[in-house]
Amino acid sequence: MTDPKTIKAFYEANGYCVARGLFKPAQMKVLTRDFDRIVRQLAATGDKDNTQWKGELQKRIGGARSMLTHTHNVQCYSQAWLQAIQDKAFLDVTAALLGPDIILHHTKLFQKPISNGMPFTMHQDWSYFPSVKDTMLAAVIHVSPATDRMGCLRVYPGSHKLGRAAHTSGQEPCALLDQYPLEGAMPLEAEPGDVVFFHYFTLHGSKHNRSNRLRKTVLVQMHSGQDEIEAGNRHPNLRLTLRGWNHRINREKANSAES
Repeated sequence: MTDPKTIKAFYEANGYCVARGLFKPAQMKVLTRDFDRIVRQLAATGDKDNTQWKGELQKRIGGARSMLTHTHNVQCYSQAWLQAIQDKAFLDVTAALLGPDIILHHTKLFQKPISNGMPFTMHQDWSYFPSVKDTMLAAVIHVSPATDRMGCLRVYPGSHKLGRAAHTSGQEPCALLDQYPLEGAMPLEAEPGDVVFFHYFTLHGSKHNRSNRLRKTVLVQMHSGQDEIEAGNRHPNLRLTLRGWNHRINREKANSAES
């Protein structure tokens, strides 16, 4: 799915879309090399398998003791990954969803270890970095294959229409989330070079990696240049213009990479 009109219509109806083969094999060879190098660097500094997602709901799905290798902002490690988030084909699809002005909020590397790679209970992302006009979306670049057994992303199509649902961070009990169990969500299996885009209202999660293969992804969080992050944001907020113009920047904000 790469036609702009088709992508936009599907995304607006379902809260997600999948762009197959958006990054070509030659690109993925370089990006995989640098992904693995980042993981080795994390291990050398004691940061390997450094993440656990806490909360009562996470315990319910058996995720309290599983681990995940994680870091923000892969473009700070690798020129190849900086080029990837500026790739024309990638930004063409993003522009079909966001419009001509595209702002990078942050990126994240995720590597799910084999056998017991950490699951994520169903949740929305909006409460972590709410934007004024709610244009925020994520693009998941698949570095490895992602099967359901490997803990691929799962979504509830159309759940973005719930809007800003309260208590949907996925870390504490929530009556609404009880209606959307992880088991009932749609798995989005993918191959290297595929990119899954989803709105930050879309309910999503993933199961354990129960396979003998590492699951490798990089998530790119972006919003429209006509939008901005609400006060109180605690995530890295790069405000990097990937295409077009940032209409909400000023000197004070440009001087700060956060909040």
